[in-house]
Amino acid sequence: MQLDRDLLCEAYRRMATIRAFEERVGADSLAGLIPGFVHLYVGGEASAVGVCMNLKDGDWIGSNHRGHGHCIAKGCDVRGMMLEIYGKEGGLCGGKGGSMHIADLDKGMLGANGIVGGSPPLAVGAALSAKCLRNNGVAVAFLGDGASNQGTTAEALNMAVVLKVPVVFVIENNGYGEFTAASYHSAGVDLATRAAGFGLPSTKVDGKDFFAVYDAAQDAIEKARKYLQPSVLEVSVNRWHGHFTGDPQPYRSADELAAVRRQDPLLIFRKKVTEAGLLSKEQLDDIDKNASTFIDRNAKEAIAASVPDAQALLTDVYVSY
Repeated sequence: MQLDRDLLCEAYRRMATIRAFEERVGADSLAGLIPGFVHLYVGGEASAVGVCMNLKDGDWIGSNHRGHGHCIAKGCDVRGMMLEIYGKEGGLCGGKGGSMHIADLDKGMLGANGIVGGSPPLAVGAALSAKCLRNNGVAVAFLGDGASNQGTTAEALNMAVVLKVPVVFVIENNGYGEFTAASYHSAGVDLATRAAGFGLPSTKVDGKDFFAVYDAAQDAIEKARKYLQPSVLEVSVNRWHGHFTGDPQPYRSADELAAVRRQDPLLIFRKKVTEAGLLSKEQLDDIDKNASTFIDRNAKEAIAASVPDAQALLTDVYVSY
C-alpha cells in the first residue's frame, strides 16, 4: 500500500523515538539510575508502530513486561513514561509502577504487565466493552512467544471467538521465552497455526518490515472493527538485548547476536523509502536527531525530578487506610 509522506514521517518518528528511548533507558539502567528491572524493546520497533498506526485514540492495547515500545507507538506521554520508569513524581502511574507497569488510559494503553500472558484477557474485556457500547472500537493484545503457552492466552482466544469481540492478538515471536529458545519451550514453533484450533484466522508476518506489519495489521483491525472478527498475528521480531538489562546472554552465540543487529527495522525502513523516493536521507536524519534530543532532555528531567512523597504510598489503592 502506498502511504503518504506525512504518515511515513510519523511512522519513522515513532520508531526512532522508541529506539532512542530504549537506548537511553538501557544505559541509565546499567548505571544504576533506574530502580527495578528493565526489559528493552530494541528490534521490535516496526512491529509496535506498524500495528498502532492503524489504531484510533479510542482503541485499546494491552502490553507486557517489554512494553515501552507499545506505549510510545500508541501515543503515550513520553515525559510521563520517563518519570515513571525513574520512579519519580509526575510519572504516568505516580512513579510507583515503574517500567513493567506503565499505563495511560487516556491514550488507550491498558498497561504494561509483569504477568506473562496478562494482556490477552484484558484486551478481550476491552473488546467486549467496545462491542456492548457499539463505539466501533478495537482492542489489541501484545504478547510474546512465552505468553502463547499460558493458560490465560488460551482462555482469551477461546472467549474472543465465543463472544465474537473485536480483538487482535499480536504474538511477537522473538524466539526466546526469557532465556529459553522457542524451539525448546514450544511444542510447534509455528504459533499462528494454534489459532486454527479456536476457529481464529491467523497471519504470519516479518516484524522487521514496517510495511508488512502495517498491511497485515490494517486487514486484521479492519475486520475486527467492521465484522467483530477476532484474529491472530504472529510477528517475527528480533530481540537485540537480553531478557533484561544486564543479562549476559550466554545462551546466544556472538554470530547470532551479530546477525540480529544486521536486520535493523529502522535501516530496512530507511532503505525502502529512500530507494522509492518517498523520503530523503536528510529528512530521516533530522527525525533521528530530533528524537535523540527529545529523549535526552526528558531523561535528564526525570533524573533531576523529585521522588513521590511517602504519603503517595497510601493513594491509588483499594483499601482506605
